[in-house]
Amino acid sequence: MEKWSLMAVAALLGLTVRWTVSLGSYSGAGKPPLYGDYEAQRHWQEVTYNLPVKHWAKLINPSWIALHTSRGHESPPHKLFMRATVLVADILIYIPAVILYCCHLKEISTKKKIATALCILQYPGLILIDYGHFQYNSVSLGFALWGVLCLSYDLDLLGSIAFCLAINYKQMELYHSLPFFCYLLGKCFKKGLMGTGLLLLIKLGSIVVVSFAFCWLPFCTEMEQILQVLRRLFPVDRGLFEDKVANIWCTLSVLIKIKTVLSSQTQFKLSFALTFLSLLPCCIKLTLQPSLKGFKYALAACALSFFLFSFQVHEKSILLVAIPVCLVINEIPFMSAWFLLVSTFSMLPLLLKDGLLHSYFVTTLAFLTACTTSFSIFEKTSEDDLLLKSFSTSVRKYIPWFRIFPNVFKNSFLVSITLMGILTLMSATLDPPQRLPDLFPVAVSAVSCLHFLFFLLYFNVIAIWELRDGQNQKKSN
Repeated sequence: MEKWSLMAVAALLGLTVRWTVSLGSYSGAGKPPLYGDYEAQRHWQEVTYNLPVKHWAKLINPSWIALHTSRGHESPPHKLFMRATVLVADILIYIPAVILYCCHLKEISTKKKIATALCILQYPGLILIDYGHFQYNSVSLGFALWGVLCLSYDLDLLGSIAFCLAINYKQMELYHSLPFFCYLLGKCFKKGLMGTGLLLLIKLGSIVVVSFAFCWLPFCTEMEQILQVLRRLFPVDRGLFEDKVANIWCTLSVLIKIKTVLSSQTQFKLSFALTFLSLLPCCIKLTLQPSLKGFKYALAACALSFFLFSFQVHEKSILLVAIPVCLVINEIPFMSAWFLLVSTFSMLPLLLKDGLLHSYFVTTLAFLTACTTSFSIFEKTSEDDLLLKSFSTSVRKYIPWFRIFPNVFKNSFLVSITLMGILTLMSATLDPPQRLPDLFPVAVSAVSCLHFLFFLLYFNVIAIWELRDGQNQKKSN
């Protein structure tokens, strides 16, 4: 009973922070004619009801979604409704998945389970985007978490349904699709494709087809309608990247104008090739040796590969990497907390544009405090704590002097935090030179990208060496 009471307190704290952030500004507030994501979400409601699928419900106030005439609608009752819908989605989908996942964690104390839930629910990136900027990322991410939770209980069919709902709600869940596919395929191989493994494969394939058919049924009345949806889901005509996103293409464009040098077709092929090559090692490992631990690290590694190298990436897509990292915060608290801080910082230009500087500062400080007090992250920098002992031992066979020094990670973290603090202060208080109007956003993107390349290497090392780590821990026990 005490555990559930404390879990309820952690959830209430998370909800309090969320609703407090929602009282502030949002994307495109009072900025006609383009507005922002708040208007985009309202507009989808308008289009959904009026065009061309006819059987959607408008139950509260038809003027909020009146075709054409409701553009830019920002009345206080409507703001309350929109904010409340995000909160309800969190309460129904995301938060229960987080709490049940933390309760499912094995070989850790009740105190650590509650601390894990608290830190995940206090992650500032998701709060600032959904409750500040205004989106519904918690829906797709929540369904993905339900998928992870079901797979943890060997409920593979339910897990597949949950992930199908996630990917059909938001196509960016493709970032997580390969780890789900490889893990389940690996389980089928492990059971034997001439026996129970084949039966499981047939069941999984059937449930995926049925789930997709159910989600797409309203749009399948006309072929043109299906094509319209696909064009909006995959806007390849919009180019390699937009705005100042912290991936490799935006960072390289500072030195080489990739959009000018390479044709759109070449850009697409190059991004596909690099994305595929970067995620291939951990996917092969996961298929050949499926494990829940490897699955979670593969989710982070593959999503980060997509973010860094794929085509048409948005800055908010880093949330698809951040949530898998949240899932392992109890295993590698120092590196997880570091990554999650950087992921939030990488969206700073967007948050400043939305007037969310104060919310960014407070939620980030609260998250860092929660991680420091819950996990003593600065004491978790040894080879064992970073899950790098097996990797380090393997490297020392060829390079005897190789060592992982805890102080190197601690000092790197302090330098990183200091640099992010300086760039935040400069971005918020200084005007850039007239000849370099994008100086600060580009600097934030480049610094974040360098961090993400480091974390990509780290998560791949963990994903590939995780089985050896698990075997070593069993032997030591």
